[in-house]
Amino acid sequence: MAKKSAVEKNKRRRELAAKYGEKRAALRAIVKDRTRDPGERFEAMLALAELPRNSAPVRIRNRCTLSGRPRGYYRRFGLSRIALRELASEGKIPGVVKASW
Repeated sequence: MAKKSAVEKNKRRRELAAKYGEKRAALRAIVKDRTRDPGERFEAMLALAELPRNSAPVRIRNRCTLSGRPRGYYRRFGLSRIALRELASEGKIPGVVKASW
């Protein structure tokens, strides 16, 4: 099990990214638009820098929903490789079977 503090920090990052997502996207669009006035683009850049760092989607870490493990994460299932293997062996994930040849 991962540290509770790390899991909670990641949860807060997800909430902040959702909260500031629209505002961040609008500011980024202004910054990237080369037809706009350079002063306006600079103001948008400063406003973007004022937003909380943890509101950036890049800072979100994919973690296993069961154990909180950050490595060996399968996006399709939202689980780490270890949790996926255990659940698949128990037959709790429909359509997933252990390979044998």
